[in-house]
Amino acid sequence: MKNAVFVFSEDQLGYKFSDTHPFNQKRLTLTVDLLKEINALSLSEIVPPRMATDEELLLVHDANYIEIVKEASKENADSTKYESYGIGTEDTPIFPDMHEASAILVGGTLTAVDYVMEGKSSHAVNLGGGLHHGFRGRASGFCVYNDSSVAIKYMQEKYNARVLYIDTDAHHGDGVQWSFYDDPNVCTISIHETGRYLFPGTGNITERGSGEGYGTSFNFPIDAFTEDESFLDIYRTSFREIVEAFKPDVILSQNGADAHYFDPLTHLYGTMKIYQEIPKLAHELAHEFCDGKWIAVGGGGYDIWRVVPRAWSYVWMEMNDFQLPVGELPKNWLDKWSKESPIPLIPTWLDPDPLYEAIPRKIEITEKNKQMLDKALYQLRNQQSFKKNQ
Repeated sequence: MKNAVFVFSEDQLGYKFSDTHPFNQKRLTLTVDLLKEINALSLSEIVPPRMATDEELLLVHDANYIEIVKEASKENADSTKYESYGIGTEDTPIFPDMHEASAILVGGTLTAVDYVMEGKSSHAVNLGGGLHHGFRGRASGFCVYNDSSVAIKYMQEKYNARVLYIDTDAHHGDGVQWSFYDDPNVCTISIHETGRYLFPGTGNITERGSGEGYGTSFNFPIDAFTEDESFLDIYRTSFREIVEAFKPDVILSQNGADAHYFDPLTHLYGTMKIYQEIPKLAHELAHEFCDGKWIAVGGGGYDIWRVVPRAWSYVWMEMNDFQLPVGELPKNWLDKWSKESPIPLIPTWLDPDPLYEAIPRKIEITEKNKQMLDKALYQLRNQQSFKKNQ
């Protein structure tokens, strides 16, 4: 059995809205190149993604919606015709071969799932995935199909798995949450910037699931300007307590890298320290509760030059028990990409210290987040445990 596999091919770069759109899959190229430069990723560890079939997409998405995406993918499609389906909008514009490009991202996550669930590797990562805003019959927030939702349903049907999904993207993982809101065998956790300031505006602590799934949906909306210490306190406390109670068969982690101070679309004040710690705990809990079964996907991350390559490299290095580097980035990598980057690259693995001026409201924000954490976990802490369906 391999320790971990890295799902990637240049076919994943075809998911491209435009040259100026903030969602830019060049970040995959930058990450792969960085890992290769430090000899952390070899060709034998890279597995190409397959394209998800229509049958697999139908596990979550509506048949009519899939046909609409296919129709819109054709050359010269009239974008106004499809806006009610969330495509052809400013956020999620139409591009040629959109269906195929989207299905490859879903297929990449399914490839990762099969490697782990069939025992061919303990862990697997598909950084091209993590499109957590896609809904059953509508695109949203740069996401056409929802690879994580499809993968979770696929794991349920093919492997009879009890799945825990943890999402640390700065945007609420709404599409995944609503897909399994009434399902007692899927637990969703989302730590995100409060919807008072940020898309999609959901993810309140009161969103706890419905019917038989009540109590299996957890949201931790953190305040704008939240820094590392508060973020990590919420992450470590909530993740461990929920895993201990839910007892999943497998962990699927969404690793959006947009909670960083540099990210242009969010208002959080994270540094690279959180991206060292996020995969570390996922790895630890997977071995403690899931026989090592851990699948990681990408997600948001819109500073593709200074943040995403470093943050996502840490996921792969943690999967393989590499000692995390803290010094200079490889000179070859810096020289190569500095010529193309519109902004000066950060030359070190960790961020400069201090990265920003001190936050006047730090104590207030930290206390507010702590109160939110306690409220969000109140019911969990006052019940014995989840009961697995027999």
